[in-house]
Amino acid sequence: MKNVFDTLSERGYIDQVTFEDELRELLEKESVTFYIGFDATADSLTLGHFLQIMVMMHMQRAGHRPIALLGGGTTMIGDPSGKSDMRQIMTKETIDYNASRFREQLGRFLDFSNDRAIMVNNADWLLNLNFLEFMREIGVHFSVNRMLTFDCYKNRMEQGLTFFEFGYMLMQSYDYLKLYRDHGCKLQLGGSDQWSNILSGYELVRKLEQDKVYAMTFKLLTTAAGTKMGKTEAGTIWLDPEKTPPYELYQYMRNVDDRDVEKFLALLTFLPMEEVKRLGSLEGAEINKAKEVLAFEVTKAIHGEEEAEKAQQASRSLFSGAKDEDSIPFTKMDRSIFENGIGILDLLRDIHIIKSNSEGRRLIEQGGISIDDIKVESFDKTITLDDFNDGKILIRKGKKVYHQIRI
Repeated sequence: MKNVFDTLSERGYIDQVTFEDELRELLEKESVTFYIGFDATADSLTLGHFLQIMVMMHMQRAGHRPIALLGGGTTMIGDPSGKSDMRQIMTKETIDYNASRFREQLGRFLDFSNDRAIMVNNADWLLNLNFLEFMREIGVHFSVNRMLTFDCYKNRMEQGLTFFEFGYMLMQSYDYLKLYRDHGCKLQLGGSDQWSNILSGYELVRKLEQDKVYAMTFKLLTTAAGTKMGKTEAGTIWLDPEKTPPYELYQYMRNVDDRDVEKFLALLTFLPMEEVKRLGSLEGAEINKAKEVLAFEVTKAIHGEEEAEKAQQASRSLFSGAKDEDSIPFTKMDRSIFENGIGILDLLRDIHIIKSNSEGRRLIEQGGISIDDIKVESFDKTITLDDFNDGKILIRKGKKVYHQIRI
């Protein structure tokens, strides 16, 4: 069997790694316990998280043991990395609920039976820490001067950086130490934006435990245009089917830039690399076949084969002009809303087709919104019961985004 390090490298995941040759040899020789942390900042994981989950699945399939760390404790502070100001402080109840949703979603992708994977929550050890004891054991190993050279802190100096946020790196580093001591964890993985946090934890364990542990980051999921993958005009692409229906995920992947097809096939599917390269080499109209494969495989991995087949069927029928209504995402709304009428912009916002009125006005001015194949000419239009046919209307945004309203 191929060394999983080579698999991750060949598929384009790896960005930075400590002691590359040593780690590769370790992954060849023994089953390694590793972890990735997920701060519970929302009630669903995202497509960006799915890249991290794919790495965990590759590692588990190669015989290594994942620890999925729920950040119930670290989310109480919030990671300052990439933020221009302080994260809004969330209540413990909200964080606990979000963590429970993460727990449910991660259980769909990883095998937690017979101790093949572990799920823990850092709230269990961070929330009851004694401040003085923690600072005497952990804080003494961190140089403020060095921490201020890291981008996650340096970029915030002009706007202002609180001591509250400054403690995030110490908490995340302590996670690694705790997981090493409790579970023999020897490797932390994460996105490249987490390198300074991950490196600090790796150094703390090596210093206190006098053992060889490792750190690896993988590239963030970005498009050829340089934007963050999974962010759209309508918002984030979520793994929760209630927040992003399988059809919308399928359409999102079906419409990626031609330049991204091979990259996303390698990162977000388990197709053999020979097939990835073959599909990625297709040109002209043929590349659309590769995009269909990409959309189907990603939707199948996240929502299951049945939902992927339904999404593919709906997409094909819409492209051919024969609309399969049962496969189109829909919102059930109260009939009374339309008795007096609702403005088109309010309706589009309510069903998350647009994020703002200005976006809606721009789309309507450009002829980008249709109701039952009739273009909306005015953003002052009111939708009433008269617009419905058999209790349904079909809204189209651009050429490829469809959403049905049912009453």
